Amino acid sequence: MRARIYRPSRNAMQSGMARTKAWVLDFAASEARVKDPLMGWTGSSDTQSQVKLRFATQAEAEAYAKAQGIDYVVQQPKERAANIRNGGYGENFATNRKQVWTH
Repeated sequence: MRARIYRPSRNAMQSGMARTKAWVLDFAASEARVKDPLMGWTGSSDTQSQVKLRFATQAEAEAYAKAQGIDYVVQQPKERAANIRNGGYGENFATNRKQVWTH
């Protein structure tokens, strides 16, 4: 059983960084998914692929994997630059503007 330890990236649909601080340990699928002939749903009897464990630090995740005898691979996150502009959103409503603000 092989696991992957990583820090998830932010949601592409949002600008926030929620749920990106914790480290996640999840398991690779050990068998292929099969399609149910009657309903057309896909399924698997592999329940480990549904498990995601969250840890505060990378060291905690690695310690857990070692204690449980789990073979793991660590994927280091790619840090992104902060998207902070001068004034921020509040600048749109500033009262000390030099010119009139319009859409």
